[in-house]
Amino acid sequence: MKNVAKTHISEVGPTDIDGAGVRPYGEPEIVDDGEAPAPGIAIAELETSKKGRFAYFKTKQFYIVLILGQILSLCLTATNTFSSLLANNGNSIPAFQTWFNYVLLNFIYTSYTIYRYGFKGYYIILSFCDVEGNYFTVLAYRYTTILSAELINFWAIVIVVIVSFLFLKVRYHPAQVIGIFICIGGLGILIGSDHITGTNQYSVSSGDQLKGDLFALLGATFYGASNVAEEFLASERPLYEVVGQLGFWGMIINGVQAGIFDRGSFQSATWNGPIGGYIAGYTLALTIFYSLAPVVFRMGSAAFFNISLLTSNFWGAIIGIQVFGLTVYFLYPIAFVCIVGGLIIYFVGKQVFGEALKPWLGGNQEKGISGIGTARRRAENPDVLV
Repeated sequence: MKNVAKTHISEVGPTDIDGAGVRPYGEPEIVDDGEAPAPGIAIAELETSKKGRFAYFKTKQFYIVLILGQILSLCLTATNTFSSLLANNGNSIPAFQTWFNYVLLNFIYTSYTIYRYGFKGYYIILSFCDVEGNYFTVLAYRYTTILSAELINFWAIVIVVIVSFLFLKVRYHPAQVIGIFICIGGLGILIGSDHITGTNQYSVSSGDQLKGDLFALLGATFYGASNVAEEFLASERPLYEVVGQLGFWGMIINGVQAGIFDRGSFQSATWNGPIGGYIAGYTLALTIFYSLAPVVFRMGSAAFFNISLLTSNFWGAIIGIQVFGLTVYFLYPIAFVCIVGGLIIYFVGKQVFGEALKPWLGGNQEKGISGIGTARRRAENPDVLV
């Protein structure tokens, strides 16, 4: 292996270069200290291989990232459903039940990460933001109205856009801004529907209202920051390292927090077979969510990730009909169509790679990893799906 001063990112595969100057396609998600050749076909050339404002819609990757976004939304809906089932049975232990997710992520991904690279201390910041985002968002619902908490959650999208613009040099196309506002308008219709039907009508004291709103604002801020940080790390590091280290440090931080704040709730909780099943379902859904999220960050962005999750209210209503006997107001399907329409408009004007091209990785994405969902991987092997 060459002794070079700077670490590069490359795939593992045959080390020779073929006659056309292209490194043969190899195994993705491996970080190497050898020289990383630029993709054999310039990304700029591939980016303009399809013309027009709807070029990205002609690629399979558009439909894949759109579907992945809705799979994540369904996973989020599942976690909310299991949390409601736990709460309805007298168990309100948000930090403790989330701890199992970090343990499972750690078990699945961390051992190989340690084998390849060892521990990475800088993931503590990502894990801390993620844990606190989960904690304060759940805590907010104890003190404020659902309507108020949902409105403040818009702040996460604002944080993502601002942080991405300032620190990652992301520049948003007018269609993307319009798409984001349309998606937010769709969620506004959902919230309005809940207000009309009285779903969000319950009284809270002014002191609790302010406390809950501040908790929701803090949670949304942590969520937005962790999303942008994860998008940045996933573009440069292997997925198993990002998710594994998030799980490892999150397990420690969340475990300490659960021991401090959930101890009383844990002692008074009900424990039986159904409760264990709800926790298992919650953990499985959240683990799938955390495992797929980095792929969406690579193929899309933190902004697309957040607006994709806005449909979780609609999916939650569908599940609520079957599980909790809820009724759905006619505005819900309209809101869903509005949000999905916003997601489509978000990509108008994007070329072949969509948002997979990350401005901080260089023109040929030479600073990034050749991994699942990255533009560099597609440039090195144009026939690959993700």
